[in-house]
Amino acid sequence: MLTTKRFDYVSIDAIHEHPNIVNHRPLNRAKVNHYADDILKNGLLEPLVVWERNHGEFFLVGGFHRLNAIKTIRANKPGYFDRIDVRVVAGELDEMRALNLKLNADRLDARVSEYFDTVIYLNNANWEKAKLAAFYDRSESWIEEILRYVPGMDPRLRKLLDADKMTWTKAKQICRQILEATPGTEKAVADRLIGELVTGMPAAKPARPLTLGKATRKLAKHVKANPHQRYTIDGHDLMSLLMVLGGKESEDGHLARVRRAFPALLED
Repeated sequence: MLTTKRFDYVSIDAIHEHPNIVNHRPLNRAKVNHYADDILKNGLLEPLVVWERNHGEFFLVGGFHRLNAIKTIRANKPGYFDRIDVRVVAGELDEMRALNLKLNADRLDARVSEYFDTVIYLNNANWEKAKLAAFYDRSESWIEEILRYVPGMDPRLRKLLDADKMTWTKAKQICRQILEATPGTEKAVADRLIGELVTGMPAAKPARPLTLGKATRKLAKHVKANPHQRYTIDGHDLMSLLMVLGGKESEDGHLARVRRAFPALLED
């Protein structure tokens, strides 16, 4: 169980980096330098978070930029910060990885997309939604939306979210429309919606294969050439014809049914 054991003052040489607990953002050198200046002036105001796997064995969980700032200071000023303040936590490795991701995502400049991987990871580790919501101080519906939309999210949407070029609300709307699209049309729907988002303009609608005017002309021509031909159709055929005329040809195979039942209407 994840717990805080104590706050301590330990040797910086006793703090190591675990291969499975890493800073999920690239190290920002400007941020490191900013922290170095601040720590020199004011001291380490926020302790590092370390996992004590065994007695006296510490692995860094939170504070990668601050630790690198202290190393920068020590490179120029040997003897500074030989010992530093830490919050010592205990738990299993999976819990440490989860805490590491949470601490990174809790930063003030965190984007909503930075929570995604943590939520999915913890859900896969059998954390209940209520526990996840409490862990992040969020609602269960917020957790549910991430679990519903993110695993199958189009990579282009994730990229736009990561770059702060769209809101999570808009991304959810697009994800919902893609999920509700007729099977087999999901990619076309995604391409259209994302294209509209990127360009700021609605995509050109494809030409409809059959309109009322076109159907009337083709049928009149066909009846004139074949006055005695008979058609055998059922209610489903008529419904499909009406759907195609209404521009819903992609839904439930309506166009294919019309092509079979009324071949003359779609002949070139």
